[in-house]
Amino acid sequence: DKAPLSKSLLLVPSAISILLTLLFQHYQKFFAYNLQAVKEDFQIWRLVCGRTICLDLKDTFCSSLLIYNFRIFERRYGSRKFSSFLLGTWMLSALFDLLLVEITQYIFGITLNSLPSGFLGPVFALFIPFYCSIPRVQVTQVLGHFSITNKSLVYILGLQLLTSGSYIWILALSGLISGICYNSSILKVHRILCVPRWVAKIFSWTLEPVFSSAEPTNEVRVGMGATVDIQRQQRMELLDRQIMMSQVAQMRRQRQQQGGMINWNRLFPPLRHRHNANYQDHRPSEQGIPPPTEVSEEQVARLMEMGFSRGDALEALRASNNDLNVATNFLLQH
Repeated sequence: DKAPLSKSLLLVPSAISILLTLLFQHYQKFFAYNLQAVKEDFQIWRLVCGRTICLDLKDTFCSSLLIYNFRIFERRYGSRKFSSFLLGTWMLSALFDLLLVEITQYIFGITLNSLPSGFLGPVFALFIPFYCSIPRVQVTQVLGHFSITNKSLVYILGLQLLTSGSYIWILALSGLISGICYNSSILKVHRILCVPRWVAKIFSWTLEPVFSSAEPTNEVRVGMGATVDIQRQQRMELLDRQIMMSQVAQMRRQRQQQGGMINWNRLFPPLRHRHNANYQDHRPSEQGIPPPTEVSEEQVARLMEMGFSRGDALEALRASNNDLNVATNFLLQH
């Protein structure tokens, strides 16, 4: 949903790659990324065909999964800005491919006549904004030391794609360099290599209805703000909630290791001092005890859903005057 360009990049090149592998193998030579033919025979069209369709099904599978995970950028920035990033990095990576091949031949004496084909340069370039702008949320830990986050699977797919061929590291390096150049606005590349507005409108009228998808009905609807600033704020609040849930899970594991006890003396020292002052000789003073604060069962249930015990939730809500945000912060920080 809201990612028609990602859907088209996921379906069309994958379908062509499968057809070339299974049915039309004699046409694969037209999609080979042959640098020798480009430099000596001036077959410039190979820079387009050879850098669009993968001839290896393993590369097709990994790059398709990566494009599916990177669809978040199209939803965040819009199809025009996302397509401008792909176009800019695709053109820059073609230049860096040729430069890296010449550098490899000059330093190591290795002559490369061809490179792995496919839409690999922009895929590797997308790792730059993915690393810089997507927050890292811990999901679990392996063996108590290795953290598994929401970004681990994407990095594993990228590593798998990187090790699928002998010289695919050249494409990966050129893609990363082009992603850095475009993402950091070096020499105003994002203003030069961009999709014109009129071209974006033409594609939105013609191709977007074909590849657009209906909103999933089995997911909770996220409201969209009327302005871009409101939408960004909503997205940031959603990410904040995800980070908070990650902290809750980490705090829950720490409490389980410590026996499930919370140091309430450090959490609410004024409360404990008042509590101890009202008890002398282990006998309560009925006149000095204030009436207990009424606690909402709904807020107690929400704290218990985060992993806290009922007793901790009740005492935190009473001490924070039934403020859910304050009670959650207290439970997380202590």
